[in-house]
Amino acid sequence: MKYQSQAVAKPYFVAAIALFVAQVLFGLIMGIQYVVGDFLFPAIPFNVARMVHTNALIVWLLMGFMGAAYYLVPEEAERELHSPKLAIATFWVFLVAAALTVLGYLLVPYAKLAEMTGNDVLPTMGREFLEQPTITKIGIVLVALSFLYNLSMTFLKGRKTAISSVLLLGLWGLAIFFLFSFVNPDNLVRDKFYWWWVVHLWVEGVWELIMGAILAFVLIKVTGVDREVIDKWLYVIITLTLVTGIIGTGHHYYWIGTPGYWQVWGSVFSALEPIPFFAMTLFAFNMVNRRRRNHPNRAATLWALGTGVMAFLGAGVWGFLHTLSPVNYYTHGTQITPSHGHLAFYGAYAMVVLTMISYVWPKLNGREANGNRSQVLEMWGFWVMTISMTFIALFLTAAGILQVWLQRMGANPLPFMEVQEQLALFYWLRVIAGVAFFAGLLAYITSFFKGVEGSPEYRPLAQEASA
Repeated sequence: MKYQSQAVAKPYFVAAIALFVAQVLFGLIMGIQYVVGDFLFPAIPFNVARMVHTNALIVWLLMGFMGAAYYLVPEEAERELHSPKLAIATFWVFLVAAALTVLGYLLVPYAKLAEMTGNDVLPTMGREFLEQPTITKIGIVLVALSFLYNLSMTFLKGRKTAISSVLLLGLWGLAIFFLFSFVNPDNLVRDKFYWWWVVHLWVEGVWELIMGAILAFVLIKVTGVDREVIDKWLYVIITLTLVTGIIGTGHHYYWIGTPGYWQVWGSVFSALEPIPFFAMTLFAFNMVNRRRRNHPNRAATLWALGTGVMAFLGAGVWGFLHTLSPVNYYTHGTQITPSHGHLAFYGAYAMVVLTMISYVWPKLNGREANGNRSQVLEMWGFWVMTISMTFIALFLTAAGILQVWLQRMGANPLPFMEVQEQLALFYWLRVIAGVAFFAGLLAYITSFFKGVEGSPEYRPLAQEASA
């Protein structure tokens, strides 16, 4: 590492991967419950498994973003982190809050949890993806303020680059838009309207800035391409992201009681949203093709390229499939939505965090790159996870198409539960693909402990410096 304070990224990455494992395990439980309704009931009801699955996804990605930022910003600013002690304290507060919240979901009925945590004083609970108790939401705000203060002070006192500027813009946007989780109008239409200001403007807005900055940082390191070239690409990508993503929020307003003009605005700008992801794919391959060095961390390069491709497929192509209002009229609320969600979250955000961990972890342990055996195992993990997630999306897409036909387009539409029985084959196939994905994740994790030394690619940083 160039700066000792970059080491604070390590516990964030460890926690992120541990939460990722938990997220996948609860996803498998849910997958089985789709076809075996009483599986693990009443210990883990479906609604509880779903809360843990989705909340673990959000928290592990936030942990990954924070770890990436704590490593990236000091190196870009060319100075030590403003306060490493504050970063470690913030980590433990965030981890303990997340753990207590998950235990609350698992051990306490949700209505009782709301009563215990003061939801009657400031009601914020009970909404999809924002199920966290009010006290946890307040804790998240305090963690975010501490985190952003630490990074902003580091940024302001050091070198300013396009990468760190875009990253800080995305992180500040993430924190600001989360404040709308405290907005809980009595009117259901207004509630859903502002709810999307958190959910959509995170994943289809400011998170894309974070993703672009992290990807640009890794590509500079593994390719040696001039920073000016990468900066120009980054500016184009974030401009396209903000122009299409902000107004593209309208594709969530089609059927919630908002004015009809959103069907036009949402359709037009949502149709443009794949463009920044396509630009990101071109960006990644263009940088690798123009590289000036063959970095020994081949696995990190593979992850970087895979991020561009899978983000375009999951967030771009699969999002476009059902974003136009005449199509969405039939597809909203069907399995086509989670097919897009799974592939988009994995391709855009899970993969960029795994890319950063792949590049940074060897450096945190005093190496330029892991050994050959380790990287081969890691790349196996990449392919198994990526192919498995692609099949999960395909199985859910097929289930969604059949669901639309049987439930909404047939001459004699079938009831919801009867249709679900017709989809059981696809749900079982999803479970099988999910087990394969978990195996790929275990290979990824194991790779960081296997074959570290004794390989031609293993070269401690001290030797690298002396060479």
